Amino acid sequence: MNKRTILVTGGAGFIGSSICFHLRENYPSLTVLALDNLSRKGAEYNIPRFRKAGIGFIHADIRCREDLRLKGNIDALIECSAEPSVMAGYGNNPESIIAVNLTGALNCFELAREKGADIIFLSSSRVYPYAALNALPYRETATRYEWLGGHGRGIDTDFPLNGSRTLYGATKLAAEQILLEYTTQFPLRGVINRCGVVAGPWQFGKADQGVFTFWLMAHMNKSPLSYIGFGGSGKQVRDVLHVLDLCRLIAVQLEDMDRGNGKIFNAGGGPVNSLSLCETTELCRELTGATIPIGQVRDERPGDVRVYCTDNRAVTETFGWKPEKNASGTLQDIHAWLSSHEYLLEQS
Repeated sequence: MNKRTILVTGGAGFIGSSICFHLRENYPSLTVLALDNLSRKGAEYNIPRFRKAGIGFIHADIRCREDLRLKGNIDALIECSAEPSVMAGYGNNPESIIAVNLTGALNCFELAREKGADIIFLSSSRVYPYAALNALPYRETATRYEWLGGHGRGIDTDFPLNGSRTLYGATKLAAEQILLEYTTQFPLRGVINRCGVVAGPWQFGKADQGVFTFWLMAHMNKSPLSYIGFGGSGKQVRDVLHVLDLCRLIAVQLEDMDRGNGKIFNAGGGPVNSLSLCETTELCRELTGATIPIGQVRDERPGDVRVYCTDNRAVTETFGWKPEKNASGTLQDIHAWLSSHEYLLEQS
Protein backbone atom coordinates (compact mmCIF):
# COMPACT_ATOMS: atom_id res chain seq x y z
CA MET A 1 0.00 0.00 0.00
CA ASN A 2 1.24 3.48 -0.80
CA LYS A 3 1.20 6.36 1.67
CA ARG A 4 -2.38 6.66 2.90
CA THR A 5 -4.19 7.68 6.05
CA ILE A 6 -6.44 5.01 7.55
CA LEU A 7 -8.98 5.85 10.25
CA VAL A 8 -10.33 2.96 12.34
CA THR A 9 -13.50 3.82 14.28
CA GLY A 10 -13.97 1.69 17.36
CA GLY A 11 -10.20 1.59 17.08
CA ALA A 12 -9.46 0.85 20.75
CA GLY A 13 -11.77 -2.17 20.81
CA PHE A 14 -10.64 -5.73 20.28
CA ILE A 15 -11.07 -5.93 16.51
CA GLY A 16 -10.35 -2.27 15.81
CA SER A 17 -7.08 -2.22 17.76
CA SER A 18 -5.97 -5.49 16.18
CA ILE A 19 -6.50 -3.97 12.73
CA CYS A 20 -4.57 -0.83 13.73
CA PHE A 21 -1.56 -2.80 14.94
CA HIS A 22 -1.63 -5.15 11.95
CA LEU A 23 -1.66 -2.29 9.44
CA ARG A 24 1.00 -0.33 11.28
CA GLU A 25 3.32 -3.34 11.58
CA ASN A 26 2.91 -4.64 8.03
CA TYR A 27 2.48 -1.37 6.10
CA PRO A 28 4.81 1.18 7.74
CA SER A 29 4.12 3.80 5.05
CA LEU A 30 0.53 4.11 6.28
CA THR A 31 -0.66 6.69 8.80
CA VAL A 32 -3.01 4.79 11.12
CA LEU A 33 -5.49 6.60 13.38
CA ALA A 34 -7.70 4.97 16.00
CA LEU A 35 -10.91 6.72 17.08
CA ASP A 36 -12.78 5.51 20.16
CA ASN A 37 -14.84 6.80 23.10
CA LEU A 38 -13.16 4.28 25.49
CA SER A 39 -16.53 3.23 26.93
CA ARG A 40 -15.74 -0.48 26.85
CA LYS A 41 -13.64 -1.91 29.67
CA GLY A 42 -10.15 -2.80 28.54
CA ALA A 43 -10.07 -0.26 25.70
CA GLU A 44 -7.96 2.13 27.76
CA TYR A 45 -5.10 -0.39 27.86
CA ASN A 46 -4.52 0.20 24.16
CA ILE A 47 -3.65 3.88 24.51
CA PRO A 48 -0.01 3.36 25.60
CA ARG A 49 0.27 0.58 23.03
CA PHE A 50 -0.84 2.99 20.30
CA ARG A 51 1.70 5.55 21.43
CA LYS A 52 4.51 3.01 21.35
CA ALA A 53 3.51 1.74 17.89
CA GLY A 54 3.15 5.20 16.36
CA ILE A 55 -0.63 4.96 15.97
CA GLY A 56 -2.54 8.21 16.40
CA PHE A 57 -5.47 8.23 18.84
CA ILE A 58 -8.61 10.39 18.69
CA HIS A 59 -10.88 10.37 21.74
CA ALA A 60 -14.31 10.85 20.19
CA ASP A 61 -17.79 9.37 20.08
CA ILE A 62 -19.31 8.35 16.74
CA ARG A 63 -22.77 9.12 18.11
CA CYS A 64 -21.80 12.80 18.20
CA ARG A 65 -21.57 14.32 14.72
CA GLU A 66 -19.49 17.22 16.04
CA ASP A 67 -16.86 14.78 17.31
CA LEU A 68 -16.29 13.70 13.71
CA ARG A 69 -15.46 17.14 12.35
CA LEU A 70 -11.91 15.97 11.81
CA LYS A 71 -9.15 17.98 10.21
CA GLY A 72 -6.82 16.55 7.64
CA ASN A 73 -7.08 13.92 4.95
CA ILE A 74 -8.53 10.43 5.36
CA ASP A 75 -8.12 7.91 2.55
CA ALA A 76 -10.00 4.99 4.08
CA LEU A 77 -12.28 4.45 7.06
CA ILE A 78 -12.69 1.04 8.69
CA GLU A 79 -15.91 1.05 10.73
CA CYS A 80 -15.48 -1.33 13.68
CA SER A 81 -17.40 0.56 16.35
CA ALA A 82 -20.48 -1.20 17.68
CA GLU A 83 -22.50 -2.23 20.68
CA PRO A 84 -21.66 -5.92 20.02
CA SER A 85 -23.93 -7.75 22.46
CA VAL A 86 -26.82 -9.70 20.95
CA MET A 87 -28.71 -9.15 24.21
CA ALA A 88 -28.36 -5.35 24.10
CA GLY A 89 -31.66 -3.50 24.08
CA TYR A 90 -33.66 -6.30 25.71
CA GLY A 91 -34.95 -5.46 29.18
CA ASN A 92 -33.54 -1.92 28.95
CA ASN A 93 -33.50 1.06 26.62
CA PRO A 94 -33.15 0.00 22.95
CA GLU A 95 -32.20 3.55 21.95
CA SER A 96 -28.62 2.96 23.08
CA ILE A 97 -27.85 0.20 20.59
CA ILE A 98 -29.66 2.09 17.82
CA ALA A 99 -27.63 5.21 18.56
CA VAL A 100 -24.31 3.36 18.32
CA ASN A 101 -24.91 0.78 15.60
CA LEU A 102 -27.12 2.80 13.28
CA THR A 103 -26.81 6.53 13.96
CA GLY A 104 -23.12 6.14 14.75
CA ALA A 105 -22.50 4.15 11.58
CA LEU A 106 -24.34 6.79 9.53
CA ASN A 107 -22.11 9.48 11.05
CA CYS A 108 -19.07 7.46 10.01
CA PHE A 109 -20.41 7.08 6.46
CA GLU A 110 -20.97 10.84 6.32
CA LEU A 111 -17.40 11.45 7.47
CA ALA A 112 -16.14 9.15 4.69
CA ARG A 113 -18.32 10.91 2.12
CA GLU A 114 -17.05 14.33 3.17
CA LYS A 115 -13.42 13.17 3.03
CA GLY A 116 -13.79 11.13 -0.16
CA ALA A 117 -12.59 8.08 1.75
CA ASP A 118 -13.14 4.39 1.06
CA ILE A 119 -15.15 2.47 3.66
CA ILE A 120 -14.86 -1.07 4.99
CA PHE A 121 -17.81 -1.82 7.26
CA LEU A 122 -17.67 -4.70 9.72
CA SER A 123 -21.15 -6.14 10.00
CA SER A 124 -22.28 -9.38 11.58
CA SER A 125 -23.64 -12.84 10.85
CA ARG A 126 -26.43 -11.80 13.22
CA VAL A 127 -28.19 -10.15 10.28
CA TYR A 128 -29.53 -13.63 9.42
CA PRO A 129 -32.88 -14.42 11.12
CA TYR A 130 -32.43 -16.85 13.98
CA ALA A 131 -35.73 -18.69 13.46
CA ALA A 132 -34.77 -19.46 9.86
CA LEU A 133 -31.33 -20.68 10.95
CA ASN A 134 -32.85 -22.87 13.65
CA ALA A 135 -35.33 -24.33 11.12
CA LEU A 136 -32.55 -25.78 8.95
CA PRO A 137 -32.32 -29.60 9.00
CA TYR A 138 -29.65 -30.90 11.34
CA ARG A 139 -28.37 -33.97 13.10
CA GLU A 140 -27.10 -34.47 16.63
CA THR A 141 -23.78 -36.20 17.27
CA ALA A 142 -22.06 -37.06 20.54
CA THR A 143 -20.56 -33.57 20.87
CA ARG A 144 -22.37 -31.20 18.49
CA TYR A 145 -25.23 -30.30 16.20
CA GLU A 146 -24.47 -30.33 12.47
CA TRP A 147 -26.41 -28.96 9.52
CA LEU A 148 -27.44 -31.43 6.84
CA GLY A 149 -27.35 -31.03 3.06
CA GLY A 150 -25.99 -28.00 1.25
CA HIS A 151 -25.91 -25.87 4.39
CA GLY A 152 -23.11 -28.06 5.67
CA ARG A 153 -20.87 -25.68 3.71
CA GLY A 154 -22.13 -22.78 5.82
CA ILE A 155 -24.33 -19.74 5.24
CA ASP A 156 -23.83 -17.57 2.16
CA THR A 157 -25.10 -14.02 1.67
CA ASP A 158 -28.07 -15.29 -0.35
CA PHE A 159 -29.66 -16.74 2.82
CA PRO A 160 -33.20 -15.29 3.23
CA LEU A 161 -33.42 -12.21 5.44
CA ASN A 162 -37.11 -12.28 6.38
CA GLY A 163 -37.64 -12.56 10.12
CA SER A 164 -36.36 -11.29 13.46
CA ARG A 165 -32.63 -11.16 14.09
CA THR A 166 -32.21 -9.28 17.44
CA LEU A 167 -31.81 -5.53 17.72
CA TYR A 168 -28.08 -5.95 17.25
CA GLY A 169 -28.59 -7.76 13.96
CA ALA A 170 -31.32 -5.35 12.86
CA THR A 171 -29.14 -2.28 13.40
CA LYS A 172 -26.24 -3.89 11.56
CA LEU A 173 -28.46 -4.82 8.61
CA ALA A 174 -29.94 -1.32 8.47
CA ALA A 175 -26.45 0.20 8.43
CA GLU A 176 -25.47 -2.15 5.61
CA GLN A 177 -28.38 -0.96 3.50
CA ILE A 178 -27.49 2.69 4.08
CA LEU A 179 -23.89 2.07 3.04
CA LEU A 180 -25.01 0.31 -0.14
CA GLU A 181 -27.05 3.39 -0.99
CA TYR A 182 -24.03 5.60 -0.33
CA THR A 183 -21.84 3.57 -2.68
CA THR A 184 -24.52 3.88 -5.36
CA GLN A 185 -25.43 7.56 -4.94
CA PHE A 186 -22.03 9.07 -4.14
CA PRO A 187 -18.47 8.69 -5.46
CA LEU A 188 -17.56 6.45 -2.53
CA ARG A 189 -16.24 2.89 -2.52
CA GLY A 190 -17.43 0.54 0.20
CA VAL A 191 -17.13 -3.12 1.19
CA ILE A 192 -19.24 -4.93 3.80
CA ASN A 193 -17.98 -7.95 5.76
CA ARG A 194 -20.46 -10.01 7.76
CA CYS A 195 -18.32 -11.64 10.44
CA GLY A 196 -19.19 -14.52 12.71
CA VAL A 197 -17.36 -15.09 15.99
CA VAL A 198 -13.96 -13.37 15.96
CA ALA A 199 -11.49 -14.29 18.70
CA GLY A 200 -7.87 -13.89 19.68
CA PRO A 201 -5.44 -12.12 22.02
CA TRP A 202 -6.48 -8.83 23.64
CA GLN A 203 -10.14 -9.77 23.74
CA PHE A 204 -11.80 -9.20 27.12
CA GLY A 205 -14.44 -11.90 26.78
CA LYS A 206 -17.94 -11.71 28.21
CA ALA A 207 -20.83 -14.16 28.32
CA ASP A 208 -22.72 -12.40 25.52
CA GLN A 209 -19.71 -11.38 23.39
CA GLY A 210 -16.33 -13.08 23.05
CA VAL A 211 -17.59 -16.46 24.19
CA PHE A 212 -14.41 -18.45 23.50
CA THR A 213 -12.25 -16.07 25.54
CA PHE A 214 -14.93 -15.99 28.23
CA TRP A 215 -14.95 -19.80 28.37
CA LEU A 216 -11.16 -19.96 28.75
CA MET A 217 -11.15 -17.24 31.42
CA ALA A 218 -13.74 -19.15 33.42
CA HIS A 219 -11.58 -22.27 33.36
CA MET A 220 -8.50 -20.34 34.40
CA ASN A 221 -10.40 -18.64 37.23
CA LYS A 222 -12.35 -21.82 38.11
CA SER A 223 -15.63 -19.93 37.73
CA PRO A 224 -18.87 -21.86 37.09
CA LEU A 225 -20.41 -21.87 33.61
CA SER A 226 -23.74 -22.92 32.12
CA TYR A 227 -24.84 -24.38 28.81
CA ILE A 228 -27.84 -22.26 27.84
CA GLY A 229 -30.60 -23.37 25.49
CA PHE A 230 -31.22 -26.37 23.26
CA GLY A 231 -31.76 -28.64 26.21
CA GLY A 232 -28.63 -27.45 28.01
CA SER A 233 -26.53 -29.90 26.02
CA GLY A 234 -23.73 -27.52 25.05
CA LYS A 235 -23.88 -28.88 21.50
CA GLN A 236 -24.66 -25.57 19.77
CA VAL A 237 -21.92 -24.71 17.27
CA ARG A 238 -20.14 -21.55 16.10
CA ASP A 239 -17.27 -21.12 13.69
CA VAL A 240 -14.38 -19.05 14.99
CA LEU A 241 -12.18 -16.64 13.03
CA HIS A 242 -8.81 -15.62 14.43
CA VAL A 243 -8.62 -11.84 14.56
CA LEU A 244 -5.33 -11.82 12.62
CA ASP A 245 -7.03 -13.65 9.75
CA LEU A 246 -9.65 -10.90 9.70
CA CYS A 247 -6.87 -8.29 9.72
CA ARG A 248 -5.31 -9.95 6.67
CA LEU A 249 -8.65 -9.74 4.86
CA ILE A 250 -9.03 -6.04 5.67
CA ALA A 251 -5.54 -5.34 4.32
CA VAL A 252 -6.27 -7.19 1.07
CA GLN A 253 -9.52 -5.27 0.63
CA LEU A 254 -7.81 -1.93 1.25
CA GLU A 255 -5.40 -2.73 -1.56
CA ASP A 256 -8.15 -3.59 -4.05
CA MET A 257 -11.34 -1.72 -3.17
CA ASP A 258 -12.62 -1.77 -6.74
CA ARG A 259 -12.91 -5.55 -6.63
CA GLY A 260 -15.25 -5.50 -3.63
CA ASN A 261 -16.96 -2.16 -4.07
CA GLY A 262 -20.67 -2.26 -3.30
CA LYS A 263 -20.54 -5.93 -2.31
CA ILE A 264 -21.31 -7.90 0.83
CA PHE A 265 -19.15 -10.82 1.94
CA ASN A 266 -19.46 -13.40 4.66
CA ALA A 267 -16.16 -13.83 6.48
CA GLY A 268 -15.71 -16.41 9.21
CA GLY A 269 -13.85 -19.48 10.27
CA GLY A 270 -16.07 -21.79 8.22
CA PRO A 271 -17.28 -25.28 9.13
CA VAL A 272 -13.74 -26.66 9.37
CA ASN A 273 -12.95 -24.11 12.11
CA SER A 274 -16.03 -24.61 14.26
CA LEU A 275 -16.56 -25.72 17.84
CA SER A 276 -19.50 -26.63 20.00
CA LEU A 277 -19.54 -25.41 23.58
CA CYS A 278 -18.91 -28.89 24.97
CA GLU A 279 -15.99 -29.33 22.54
CA THR A 280 -14.70 -25.95 23.70
CA THR A 281 -15.00 -27.12 27.30
CA GLU A 282 -12.80 -30.13 26.56
CA LEU A 283 -10.16 -27.97 24.86
CA CYS A 284 -10.21 -25.55 27.79
CA ARG A 285 -9.70 -28.44 30.20
CA GLU A 286 -6.69 -29.60 28.19
CA LEU A 287 -5.18 -26.11 28.06
CA THR A 288 -5.74 -25.19 31.71
CA GLY A 289 -5.83 -28.53 33.49
CA ALA A 290 -9.01 -27.33 35.22
CA THR A 291 -12.39 -29.02 35.41
CA ILE A 292 -15.17 -26.68 36.51
CA PRO A 293 -18.88 -27.18 37.16
CA ILE A 294 -21.12 -26.48 34.18
CA GLY A 295 -24.83 -26.04 34.76
CA GLN A 296 -27.69 -26.47 32.34
CA VAL A 297 -30.38 -24.02 31.27
CA ARG A 298 -32.68 -25.86 28.92
CA ASP A 299 -34.63 -22.98 27.38
CA GLU A 300 -33.36 -20.68 24.65
CA ARG A 301 -33.24 -16.90 24.83
CA PRO A 302 -34.35 -14.59 22.00
CA GLY A 303 -31.70 -14.78 19.31
CA ASP A 304 -30.10 -18.08 20.39
CA VAL A 305 -28.91 -20.12 17.40
CA ARG A 306 -28.31 -23.87 17.27
CA VAL A 307 -25.60 -23.72 14.58
CA TYR A 308 -23.88 -20.97 12.66
CA CYS A 309 -21.00 -21.52 10.25
CA THR A 310 -19.82 -19.25 7.45
CA ASP A 311 -19.61 -20.06 3.75
CA ASN A 312 -16.44 -18.21 2.72
CA ARG A 313 -16.44 -19.17 -0.95
CA ALA A 314 -17.37 -15.73 -2.29
CA VAL A 315 -14.74 -13.81 -0.33
CA THR A 316 -12.14 -16.45 -1.20
CA GLU A 317 -12.95 -16.25 -4.91
CA THR A 318 -12.92 -12.44 -4.90
CA PHE A 319 -9.85 -11.73 -2.79
CA GLY A 320 -7.96 -15.04 -2.63
CA TRP A 321 -8.35 -14.97 1.17
CA LYS A 322 -9.13 -17.81 3.53
CA PRO A 323 -8.52 -18.40 7.24
CA GLU A 324 -5.11 -19.75 8.20
CA LYS A 325 -5.61 -20.33 11.94
CA ASN A 326 -7.72 -23.29 13.03
CA ALA A 327 -10.06 -23.23 16.00
CA SER A 328 -7.78 -25.06 18.43
CA GLY A 329 -4.85 -22.84 17.43
CA THR A 330 -6.98 -19.77 18.12
CA LEU A 331 -7.81 -21.05 21.60
CA GLN A 332 -4.12 -21.75 22.22
CA ASP A 333 -3.25 -18.16 21.27
CA ILE A 334 -5.97 -16.82 23.58
CA HIS A 335 -4.72 -19.00 26.44
CA ALA A 336 -1.13 -17.84 25.96
CA TRP A 337 -2.27 -14.21 26.03
CA LEU A 338 -4.51 -14.69 29.07
CA SER A 339 -1.66 -16.43 30.92
CA SER A 340 0.72 -13.52 30.31
CA HIS A 341 -1.78 -10.72 31.00
CA GLU A 342 -3.59 -11.88 34.13
CA TYR A 343 -2.86 -8.52 35.79
CA LEU A 344 -4.95 -6.73 33.16
CA LEU A 345 -7.83 -9.14 33.52
CA GLU A 346 -7.90 -8.67 37.28
CA GLN A 347 -8.26 -4.90 36.81
CA SER A 348 -10.94 -5.06 34.11
